Amino acid sequence: MARNPSPFSARLGLAFSLEELIDLVKDEAEDLVSKRVSQFKNFPRHDVAQLFSELSFCVLTANWSAQGGIRAQEEIKEGFLTMAPEDLEDALRSVGHRFAYQRARFILENRQRAGLLPSVVNGSLSSAEARVVLVKNFKGIGWKEASHFLRNVGLLDVAILDKHILRLMHHYKLIENIPKGWTKTRYEAHEQLLVPVAQKLDMALGEMDLYLWYAVKNTVDK
Repeated sequence: MARNPSPFSARLGLAFSLEELIDLVKDEAEDLVSKRVSQFKNFPRHDVAQLFSELSFCVLTANWSAQGGIRAQEEIKEGFLTMAPEDLEDALRSVGHRFAYQRARFILENRQRAGLLPSVVNGSLSSAEARVVLVKNFKGIGWKEASHFLRNVGLLDVAILDKHILRLMHHYKLIENIPKGWTKTRYEAHEQLLVPVAQKLDMALGEMDLYLWYAVKNTVDK
């Protein structure tokens, strides 16, 4: 017996562009996306502990999941900045992180530069410049993770180019191949391919990402 297509597969069959895909899900997702965007815009960007928690969330979600990172944040709270090394590792293991030892070490090293975060997101830097500072100064933060952090603290003019977004870009022929790794130049070039799409939809890249995520996952995480 043939299986019914998943909502995502059905949407792919009905949409001929990213814009059309977002149009298909907009009625379902608009309230969820608006709520999440409001949370991003109201993030307390002068609070070192909350900024560091969000940075640690982005460290954790690499090769894991947003839902897992949210569970870790709910469990650990400000402990990302204060927990003893063995307690932090145990806490990550208790929420199911498969790289608990490595990620705990990244977070512990990042504590040394936590005080840098408010100036990165509140100063005179553009989002692109802030992303460079994050990648250069924090362990476990690459171009995608830095973009994820910036979006989550209210800087919405960045794209989070994870595997799901890249597969959509490939499906809709915005890219010929899915990159196997990132450099600054490569990331920015791929990000720029999404700018005209966001402009047509009259929304920021970071907002558009939430609609695309909903199209894939039927949920709006962060």
